[in-house]
Formats: sequence, C-alpha cells, structure tokens
Amino acid sequence: MKALITATTVLMLATTQVHAGPRCTDGNQQDWIPEETMQQQIKDQGFKIKKFKVTSGGCYEIYGWDQADNRVEVYFHPVSGDAVKTKMK
Repeated sequence: MKALITATTVLMLATTQVHAGPRCTDGNQQDWIPEETMQQQIKDQGFKIKKFKVTSGGCYEIYGWDQADNRVEVYFHPVSGDAVKTKMK
C-alpha cells in the first residue's frame, strides 16, 4: 500500500511538472508565425537559440542565451510573437 501511495505521488508531481509552462493558444496553427520566421525574429531580438520547440501549451519555446549571454528559457506566443514567459537559468 505504501508503494502505491508513493508511486501515485510521484506520478502526480511529474504530471504537474509537465504542465508548468504557460498556455499560449489553442488556435489554428495556420494562424501561427512559421517556425523559421519566428526563429529569425527571436535572433533579431538578440537571442542565441540552442533549442527551439513547440510546447504542449501552444507556445514556441527556446533554450538559449539573451543579449547579455545569460542562459534563458523563453516562451513566445506563436501568433503575436510576444514573449509570454522568461526564465533565467
């Protein structure tokens, strides 16, 4: 019984971590800025991209560095291109 409770707790915590990012949009991906265009816009803002991905919350997300070479994780709205959430690493 103790093992079941522990396993359930671990699973709940893992699920919480997966959904920790912001929710940007449920909208149609046809309305999104194309990934290549968005990556160029992000670079034009001074970011260096190590990893670029689409999140389950409907955001573009990068791992990389900002203009001051600080490690960052940034979520961008895929329609407006605005930064929605930024984390310094």
